[in-house]
Amino acid sequence: MIWLFIASLFSMLLIGVPVAISMLISAVVLLVTLGLFDTGILGEYLIKGANSFSLMAIPFFILTGEIMNVGGVSKRIVDFATSLVGHIRGGLGYVVIIAGVIFAGLSGSAVADTAALGAILIPMMISKGYNKNRATGLTAATGIIGTIIPPSIPMILFGVVGGVSITKLFMAGIVPGILIALGLMVVWFFVAKRDESETMAKATGKERWTAFVRAFWALLLPVIIIVGLRGGIFTPTEAGVVAAVYALIISIGYREMKLVELPKVFVETAKTTGITMFVAATAIVSGYAITVGQIPRQLGEFLSGMTTNPTLLLLIIMLFLLIVGCVMDLTPAILIFTPVLLPVVKAVGIDPVYFGLLMVINLSIGLITPPVGTVLYVGAGISKISMVEITKGIWPFLAVQFGILILLVLFPGLVTVPMEWFIK
Repeated sequence: MIWLFIASLFSMLLIGVPVAISMLISAVVLLVTLGLFDTGILGEYLIKGANSFSLMAIPFFILTGEIMNVGGVSKRIVDFATSLVGHIRGGLGYVVIIAGVIFAGLSGSAVADTAALGAILIPMMISKGYNKNRATGLTAATGIIGTIIPPSIPMILFGVVGGVSITKLFMAGIVPGILIALGLMVVWFFVAKRDESETMAKATGKERWTAFVRAFWALLLPVIIIVGLRGGIFTPTEAGVVAAVYALIISIGYREMKLVELPKVFVETAKTTGITMFVAATAIVSGYAITVGQIPRQLGEFLSGMTTNPTLLLLIIMLFLLIVGCVMDLTPAILIFTPVLLPVVKAVGIDPVYFGLLMVINLSIGLITPPVGTVLYVGAGISKISMVEITKGIWPFLAVQFGILILLVLFPGLVTVPMEWFIK
């Protein structure tokens, strides 16, 4: 059953069938083989897949990101970060990382964050003499922090498909996201020495204060989300609503967004949401087929035959997911492999929240690895460079992110201890 499911799924993907349709066809093939195919059940699970209160968080966070970009919020955040570190050697690289962490607390999307960061900072870095490949590589590598620090759209998907607390997943992502940002800063410190780049004039205390005031309301949003979730004031879905309304109010308050621009923002949000929700719905059908086909049990027996050590098992799964991330985008990979792998790790006593975080980080790294790397294409498109050139520029940052992933596998307390504190 395992090989039948994988063969039918990847054969569809290889001939160019859309991901959602491929997942649906592979589920039908599996159900027909098992003699359990029923159109009524198929329709029921398709509706069930989209009819989820938790999934409603996704369109609201997508809307938040769209409003932020149109409303000039992104520029204010970049200006604030620039006022802090723009004057030191390689300063604009640190601006990318600091702004990327702030952006991560707003949208929950690596692609959206990379596009927003890149549009503002990559041209600025190139004009100041930074190496184009390295500047683009850093921006792309920073963009994936958006899937780790809350609110994270991939974590919402994992939580819905795996039946895991989304709030706990959000809280678990805070420290690893900061660790990745610090790791990027350390690498950039050494990488930036190669560039003969210009430094910017050091901002005065008054200029920094002005930049802070201009960005204050935007900087407040991640705090509102984290405090609200930790304090039980609202659920992740309600947090999405709060974020979207808040973003709209401050964007209009900044007078950089007009009400006539709202219809376009809503249309773009609807397009992205429609794709995501349809993929999620078909993933629920695949999950049902995988369960009745006893694929998790078969996979568990196969892996337990290799090792019963939880850490070694995690390392094997991480290696598998790294390979998957190179050939498959983040969203379908989470939706396809969560129902397959989650029962396996639960069976050996691994915390599903901890595993979910590792899975999201792992597959996020896939976003900046060729040949599929979606975020790589976004960065390369902004800089107008080839995939080969951006790959040359990104490898030091890719290496440190992979190192941090291994560190989190070997030392689970880096995730579980702060997570317990955040959810108390």
